[in-house]
Amino acid sequence: MTSERLLDELASGLTPVRCRSAGRDGLIVGGLAVSELTLFLMMGLARPDMHHAMGEMSFWWKLATLGLLTVLAVTTAVRSFDPAVSPSRGLRWAAALAVIALLIGWGIDASHHASRPLLARLEWREGVNCLAWMVLLSLPMLAALAVLMRRGAPTHRRGSAMAAGLGAAAWGAFVFFFACGHDDPLYIVFWYGLGCVLVGLAGRTLLPFVARW
Repeated sequence: MTSERLLDELASGLTPVRCRSAGRDGLIVGGLAVSELTLFLMMGLARPDMHHAMGEMSFWWKLATLGLLTVLAVTTAVRSFDPAVSPSRGLRWAAALAVIALLIGWGIDASHHASRPLLARLEWREGVNCLAWMVLLSLPMLAALAVLMRRGAPTHRRGSAMAAGLGAAAWGAFVFFFACGHDDPLYIVFWYGLGCVLVGLAGRTLLPFVARW
């Protein structure tokens, strides 16, 4: 069989596919995010002391950190589904953001919350409940990114999966932020950090199997 005939036979079973657009994928992810947050707030789950909490520095620290980390990680993931784009730079920026956030949180903690015993500040029962909520709220975003990754052609599958898992985790924590009544930096770093690690590792482990190649 000649090479030309072989190529013709291989190509005969192919069907046209819609060209991928990172902008369109971003709109899909954004639409999902707005829908999930709106539905969550419509369920009446927002914390009742929101006005009072807005006067705390830790409130804005938590909001800014989770929001920026979500945007950075999700953008990195979506862009990396293009075979020509590597997620490495975005992941490095995400790591730098996490370090900066920890340092700021340490400063807030030292000036406001450091007098209570450590174990009492972690509040284990409520922390486990917060953890469960964060993981649950991250699943729609993780599923959406998995579908987009399947449709794309990432050449750095593990890095793309890590970015997707981290983005979904940060988003789940961001949504739950509006219901969480805890503003203690130690509580936030421990439980929110644990939630991001668990979902991030799940994405890093499972999503590479979703990619076509």
